[in-house]
Amino acid sequence: MKKEFVVIGLARFGGSVCKELHRLGHEVLAIDIDETKVNAILNHSTKAVIADASREDVLKSLGVGNFDYAVIAIGDNIHSSIMCTLLLKEIGVKNVWAKAQDANHRKVLTKIGADRIIQPEHDMGIRVANQLQSGKLQEYIELSEDYSIFELDVSKKLSNKTIKDLDIRAKYGCTILAIKHGKKVSISPSAEDTLYEGDMIVVMGNNNDIKRFEEKGL
Repeated sequence: MKKEFVVIGLARFGGSVCKELHRLGHEVLAIDIDETKVNAILNHSTKAVIADASREDVLKSLGVGNFDYAVIAIGDNIHSSIMCTLLLKEIGVKNVWAKAQDANHRKVLTKIGADRIIQPEHDMGIRVANQLQSGKLQEYIELSEDYSIFELDVSKKLSNKTIKDLDIRAKYGCTILAIKHGKKVSISPSAEDTLYEGDMIVVMGNNNDIKRFEEKGL
């Protein structure tokens, strides 16, 4: 389903978001105060505008209040980032995602109503650290501070066992959402589905419970 996005701030992060959304077929309005950055994104957006998005009159003139999502990817100007977030919420944008520089910036964005806050370097650092500390972890999605979805390699220890045999929900409080066997993906697998070494399982649960499962179950 095609959606309308406005991306404010077209440096490395914002530029990447803009290009990918456009590639996926969405309507993308790209905004930056820097002409060079706007020119670089012209062919990767529906419309690219040189403008100061921290001004309410500018945002209203561009009709930003009608967009489904706004992504504030402003890099080094925290004041502009905060003003953009505040103004976008005030003019009625329902989903405002904002990039934060640090913990204090994150706190302010939260208080003024940002719907989701991204810290690319921080988030990637956590992702890499988790992958490094566990040879079995391929990928994960943080659902909240305490809960995540992990993609884990199936070890030899689990090979030829069914989900019923493992009973990880009772033992560890985790749920297997899917099994990936080569190119085949089984969503909501049954208790009789069998795991094999080399498969990957998608597991949801409390972070501590998943860690226990990694350490003792895998």
